[in-house]
This record gives sequence, structure tokens and C-alpha cells, in this order.
Amino acid sequence: MKTFHQLYLDILKQETGRGRVMEGEYDPYHMDCLLHPERHAPVVFAEECEQCAYEQACQNSCIFDAFEQGEDGKIRINKEKCTGCGACVDACRLEKLAANKDVVPVLRAVRDGKREVYALAAPAFLGQFGEEVTTGKLRAAFKAMGFQGMIEVAVFADILTLKEALEFDANIKEEQDYQLTSCCCPVWIAMIRKVYQELMPHVPGAVSPMIAAGRVVKRLHPEAVTVFVGPCMAKKQEAKEPDIADAVDYVLTFQEVQDMFEAAEIHPELLGEDDKEHSSRAGRIYARTGGVSEAVKATVKQLNPDRKIEVRAEQADGIPACRAMIERLKQGEIKANFYEGMGCNGGCVGGPKIIINKDQGKQNVDRYGEAAEYQTPLENPFVLELLERLGFHTIEEFLEKSDILVREF
Repeated sequence: MKTFHQLYLDILKQETGRGRVMEGEYDPYHMDCLLHPERHAPVVFAEECEQCAYEQACQNSCIFDAFEQGEDGKIRINKEKCTGCGACVDACRLEKLAANKDVVPVLRAVRDGKREVYALAAPAFLGQFGEEVTTGKLRAAFKAMGFQGMIEVAVFADILTLKEALEFDANIKEEQDYQLTSCCCPVWIAMIRKVYQELMPHVPGAVSPMIAAGRVVKRLHPEAVTVFVGPCMAKKQEAKEPDIADAVDYVLTFQEVQDMFEAAEIHPELLGEDDKEHSSRAGRIYARTGGVSEAVKATVKQLNPDRKIEVRAEQADGIPACRAMIERLKQGEIKANFYEGMGCNGGCVGGPKIIINKDQGKQNVDRYGEAAEYQTPLENPFVLELLERLGFHTIEEFLEKSDILVREF
């Protein structure tokens, strides 16, 4: 394996597109983005942008008004407003926008060796690094890179499924009642918070599975460094939000991780199995559209088989479809009681930084879900054991005292 020094240089060369990093031939802005990603928005400029031949397509695509033009004529991205949804990256025909990257700070943390570094892998990971790369092989690859271990975020999706199912059962009593989810998509939540604030009372104050995973790891291992790994740029901004910034230190996309494996000459498909699967089908299918609704519906049915008002779900994926669904809801044109929004087409498997086709990703997620030993969190002994370790011994405690799983919107 390469030394960490050589690994740094290789990563820097990849990111700057230059072969003479040591001589200082690089753009200071790009280097600052690499070394200090926390100073920048989830989306950064790959090239300087002043005049646009396409009538500011980036600005027009952003529903959060994150693009601002200074007196000098240059367009800048407001890091407080940018959610990292990726709509601007797709809209820019000149390809002057790119995702911010956390690779170098993560490599520093791993190299330092003073603290344990854990990878938190999103449920969409299966097949992203090769069809033959199983959960166990991917875990072994992270350990070969220097991580202490890899944890499936699907386990925490299980826990959030249980929480949302309990809240649905407790609160949805009338036909006109409804609940807005899913907590797992930061773009969907940001859209409701910033554009449709009047609907916030219908959003349970749950953290996302990513935040739950980070908080639990840090509670059990207070000095740990947590690194979320997924297909989503928006997670980079979510991890920095003030009320939940205690959970996840860095966010890597699948593409960033692939670059790290290649630079370190780590081949996950050739490694042995380091398998410790703890998630149920419910948590695993969060990665595709409809998965959250399906998981909550199955869990509510197990919780209360005689319940008269069942989960009637409506889903939308992609920002335009999510907005259209909300407008139809406000106009009374749909009568669902559980609304699931995903910022990307297909859900997380269609995220902006996937490596494989989203249809193949969905098939992998469904296959992984079907292979689960347990169907819901209520059947999963690992979920119950984890809740016990966190001090939740009753349903009442879980709903009323689960500060680690809630946030104030």
C-alpha cells in the first residue's frame, strides 16, 4: 500500500487535474476547497464564473436562492443557503460547478491515528463499488484504508422507522390527519422548512438516519470521528446544521470513496468478508423511493393490527414532483395521510454522486432488503439491544426522552 504522503499527493493531483502539485501550480481557491471544505458550500465552482451564455441556469434552478451576484459581476454561492441538492450542477451546461469534497480532512483523521474513525455507510451502498463487493468486503476495504470499522446506517433507519411508526400510531387519529416524512432526505426537509413553513407542524422532529448513526457512535465512543458515506451532496450541508452538527464530522460521496480506494490501491472485490449485518428489510429499503412509506406501513401494522386508519402513502421524487405533491396536498386534491418526498429521482439510489445506474441501484437495494433476516425493526433484536444500551426501556421513554433522535426545527 502507498504511504499516506503519497496518497495525499495522488488525491490532490486528481482533484486539481494537475501533475505538479509540489511546485505550487494549483488554483488557491480549489486548494482551499480541498483543505478546508467546511469554509465552502456543498457545491463549489470548478472554474471561475462571470458571464453566462445560458441566462444563469444555475440561479434559475435553485429554489433556495443560494446564488448571489456581487458588485464585481462574479456569481457566488451562499454556503448558508445552499443545500447541495445538485440541481445547479445538472443545469450548468458549461460544467463550471462541482461537489465540494472532504477527502483530504478524512485522510488526515485516518492518518493521525489518535482517534477511532468510523465509516457510516448509507443504505444505497450495495453494488456501488462493484457487483461482487458485498457488505463484508466493503467493511474490510474501509479497515484496510485505516478506518476502525464500517457501520450500516440502515440499522438507524430501522430505529427511525420505529419512531415514525409509533408517532403515526399515536397522532394520526382522524381521516384528515397526515404526517410529512421522510427525515432521511435533507433536500425534502429543507424545502418544507424554507418554502412551505406552514406545513412544519406535520413533520415529526426526527433526525435523519445519518445523524442518528453519528450521535449513537459518539455516545458509545465519545472520541470517535464519524464519516458518512453516501450518494448525496446535500448530506454535506446537513452535517453542518447548527442543531445537529455534533453528529457527523465529514461526509464522503461514493465517488470520493472510489477515488480514495483507487489512490490507495485497495480493491474491495479481492478482500475477504468482514460481515456483521444488523439491519432489517425496513431500514435497507430507505434508499429508494417508497421505501420509507413501505417500512413505516409494515411497522404500524405490526404495532397495531386492529388499527382502523391505515397508512395511506403518497410519494414523490425529484424537487419538481415534491413541490407538485405539496401543492396538491394544500389544494386538497389528495387524501393520503403519509407523504414521502425524495429530492432525487428514484430516491437515494438516484443521488448525484452514485457510481452505478439508478435502476441497477434500486434492484440491488430491493435484493438486499429481501435478503434481510428480519422484516421490520420490531423483529430486529439488534435494534432492541441498541435501544436498551441507549437507556430506552419502554415505548414511553423512547418517544418522550429520545433526545439523541430528535431535533428542533
